Amino acid sequence: MSMFYVLLAVIAAVVLYVISIYNRLVRNRNLVDEGWSGIETQLKRRANLIPNLVETVKGYAAHERDALEDVTRLRTQTMTVTGVDERGRKEGELTAALGRLFAVAEAYPDLKANQNFIGLQDDLGEIENEIQLARRYYNGTVRNMNVLVESFPSNIVANRFSFVTANFFEIEDAGDRAVPEVSFGS
Repeated sequence: MSMFYVLLAVIAAVVLYVISIYNRLVRNRNLVDEGWSGIETQLKRRANLIPNLVETVKGYAAHERDALEDVTRLRTQTMTVTGVDERGRKEGELTAALGRLFAVAEAYPDLKANQNFIGLQDDLGEIENEIQLARRYYNGTVRNMNVLVESFPSNIVANRFSFVTANFFEIEDAGDRAVPEVSFGS
């Protein structure tokens, strides 16, 4: 009879352990989703700022049409991309295009002194910092989730309940990893 209770206790311990692992997997998956939501929020803020920035630059640099069209085209493309990998690639292209747009603005002293442009540039800088923080948070949650999904014994529970690893939000082009340096001072 005591062997029965020992066996029952072992089974109960295993079941509780599996439930604990399952709950950790669910919590980590939700943290990954929350992290991605934070990135999307910041990217949406940046996307909403870009038309104002483009219009302000247009008034001063109408003949710099290619740079303006490139930013507008990439903004539109980033709004339609859904996958993390593809979104990271497109956002990297958009960041590079914004850097080129600010480089064009350097040639226009009146534009650099325009209060609207200065305000938009400051807002964009703030948003870029928020995007960086959101990326760090997301990638941290992805790391935690992936460790849990891939390590033993939690990988057994993860495989059984179809938990999968998540993709990191990365910029693929090493040249795009560098934040464009923009200076509006003299």
